[in-house]
Amino acid sequence: MKTTFRYDHYYLFEELQEKLYYFRDTYPSLMRLENNCTTPGGLRQYAVTLTNTGTGDALDKPGWYLDGNIHAGEVTSSMAAMHTLDYLLTNYGTDRTCTYTLDEMTVYIIPRVSPDGAEKYLTTPYTLRSADREYAAEKGGIREEDIDGDGVIRSMAIPSRYGAWKRSGDSFVKRKPDDIFGEFFEIWPEGILEPFDGDENLKRKKSEWGLDFNRHFPCGWMPDHMTPGAGPYPLSSPETKALADFVLAHPNICGANIGHTSGGLFLYPPATRSAKTMPEADRKIFRELAAMGKEETGYVPMNLFDTYQSDKVHYDSGAFDDWMYQTQGIPAYTTEFWDLPKLAGYPFDWQNRENETDVKEAERYSAVINWVRENAPQYYSEWKMTDHPQFGRVYTGGLDAKHTVQNPPEAFLQKECENVTRFNLRFILASPKLTVDEITCEKAGSGLYRICVTAGNTGYLPTYLCEEAVNLKKDSPVVIRAENAEVISGDAEIRVRGLQGFAMTKTGMRSARIMTSESASARIRAEWLIRADEGDAVTVTVQNEKAGRISRTVICRDAGGKE
Repeated sequence: MKTTFRYDHYYLFEELQEKLYYFRDTYPSLMRLENNCTTPGGLRQYAVTLTNTGTGDALDKPGWYLDGNIHAGEVTSSMAAMHTLDYLLTNYGTDRTCTYTLDEMTVYIIPRVSPDGAEKYLTTPYTLRSADREYAAEKGGIREEDIDGDGVIRSMAIPSRYGAWKRSGDSFVKRKPDDIFGEFFEIWPEGILEPFDGDENLKRKKSEWGLDFNRHFPCGWMPDHMTPGAGPYPLSSPETKALADFVLAHPNICGANIGHTSGGLFLYPPATRSAKTMPEADRKIFRELAAMGKEETGYVPMNLFDTYQSDKVHYDSGAFDDWMYQTQGIPAYTTEFWDLPKLAGYPFDWQNRENETDVKEAERYSAVINWVRENAPQYYSEWKMTDHPQFGRVYTGGLDAKHTVQNPPEAFLQKECENVTRFNLRFILASPKLTVDEITCEKAGSGLYRICVTAGNTGYLPTYLCEEAVNLKKDSPVVIRAENAEVISGDAEIRVRGLQGFAMTKTGMRSARIMTSESASARIRAEWLIRADEGDAVTVTVQNEKAGRISRTVICRDAGGKE
């Protein structure tokens, strides 16, 4: 896929900002760049608006939302957002899809939701969930640190007669139930032990950077003791409040893809209740859109609550995609980029996770290690003896999980970006889209004219997006107005609840026969009798918050006419 820049490494904030500035300056009629918020660390959460301003205002077109890096370490998603931005602009005017998208649609992109956290992740050995701000810190335990000085926090094997691991060749395996002879180990992240109140058993210290931005949204929000990282109250961090405010300030948004890693999944809401509680039409829409994603990426579609969440009582909630769908009626997906176990030949079976065994996990781990040794050897370190200031002689080694498990090695990054950009482009085109089929003007008497307009929604999604939006009363009407005219008969402003998209067309496939059993209610006809003089111009406007705005002008002529 043709892009201006290469996607073979992970951008630090300064480079990301420079590239945004380049696109803004190079494509001033196609891109607007705003500071959505300034973080506590002094960095900017940028918001990009992509549309051809020469063909209309951004809010007068169907809008679509994309972001990345709501979690600090999930930097693949930020690069993928930049790739979609780059591809659309670079290929505008030469590629039909890119040109149509920016002429007829609006694309909103927030490429790095948590720039503070991503910068810490990319410039230090540390990992963190969202931001490097102290929250709900606990004292004591093994605090992650680079013990052997190689710049990466890997794993650390501490000799212990109580350990659950043993040496096997050049690595470690779990003890079998009958393994009682030999040397055993406890395996932890590399780190330093800080004193803690308790028994002699080791524990991992909870990160002092405990915020999880994807638990901050006011949909199923639960306090921190139930959902760690949720913050003291919903939208308590400026980064997350800025996201919610952005969505509310852009009511034309009719779809969203929210970037995460990893697992190779397309996750869709709800996360707080079974998908069986969704309107049937919504379930169909989510499945069909996710099927396009699977075609482009191979990622597995699944509902958050029914399949992804293993605990149906203490489940993760307060997520951004859930807030979008369950409070705003916007179809939203979480894309979990990158699936290393699948590449290694041992994919995780989400549908049958209860059948996972230690043996299966060990086989998967071995396959992953072999894949990394062969394809990205720079991110694997053989286990070696290291002097630890507290535990004496320990082993350190294993994967650099940042660039293997959580994110792809750089050589595999561009393919991840390209695949999801293809899905994004298709998702955008599924938006509702108003059209005017015909406007006619016929003389109906002395100084009288009859204006008729036929309009419709040619998109896949309805103008109200989904049934959840209707139930939430978040749907907006389709409004047809006769402007610059003295209306004698008929309402000057005609409002209809909504126009279905072709998602609602009922179809069937039986053996060798295909058929349409019922067309979607996607069109409307409006008519007015007006008083006017010959030569007067009458403007008809068709508008919907999600599906766009179209204005057409017809001239009153005694011979009658069309637009």
